[in-house]
Amino acid sequence: MERIVKSGSGGGDTVAPLSGKPNQSSESQIGRRRSLALNKGSQSYQERRREIARVAAEVFNKRGFRGTSLSAVAEALGTDRASLYYYIANKRELFDEVVRVASETNVSTAEAVFAQDVPSLEKLRTLIIELMRSYAAHYPLLYVYMRENLAHVESGRTEWSQYMRNINRRYEEVFIAIVQDGIDDGTIRPLASARVLAFAIIGMIGWTNRWFVPDRSPESADVIGNAFAELALGGLKT
Repeated sequence: MERIVKSGSGGGDTVAPLSGKPNQSSESQIGRRRSLALNKGSQSYQERRREIARVAAEVFNKRGFRGTSLSAVAEALGTDRASLYYYIANKRELFDEVVRVASETNVSTAEAVFAQDVPSLEKLRTLIIELMRSYAAHYPLLYVYMRENLAHVESGRTEWSQYMRNINRRYEEVFIAIVQDGIDDGTIRPLASARVLAFAIIGMIGWTNRWFVPDRSPESADVIGNAFAELALGGLKT
């Protein structure tokens, strides 16, 4: 595309109370525990990471990527930074987690729209508006993520980049399928292949990274999304 609550007996992810920034030895111990928890993949642990990602997205939105720290996220969660280390190693990992959750949500939204029993043009309108809303809700992280070259990341992020490429592909495939359905049923003009038309619309929305800042923009994400939808549908509908 820097209130941890102890888990109950069912989750197995209880965290010993910590205070202050861990020293090198405690960081290493926490790192091993974090790796084990990640590999174990318990539901409670993953749910806590998603909660952290949700709150972190709000902090990133307010402070920007550079202005966000783990301490700021911990404060927003009502915990201390040391406790946060059990779930997140650093700001880069936190960024990756927030982007992953946001992108998964976008795919889920797109797949739900695709499954609706409504005309293809209406599905396309909904997708355009929802994507613009997502850029605003997760500002600026999805814009930052757009500039990532997923084929060239540091070794520690290879698994994440592979997963994200698959997420991107799923989203694009849904978008293309909706356009193709419209071409097939005669409601969308076949100006080019469904792939080209879909990428043109996705690119148009993505270009807002050059000028859209939610808290300073005179138009909201909804206004922009609706305007883009009118532009795209006006040119595509038969």
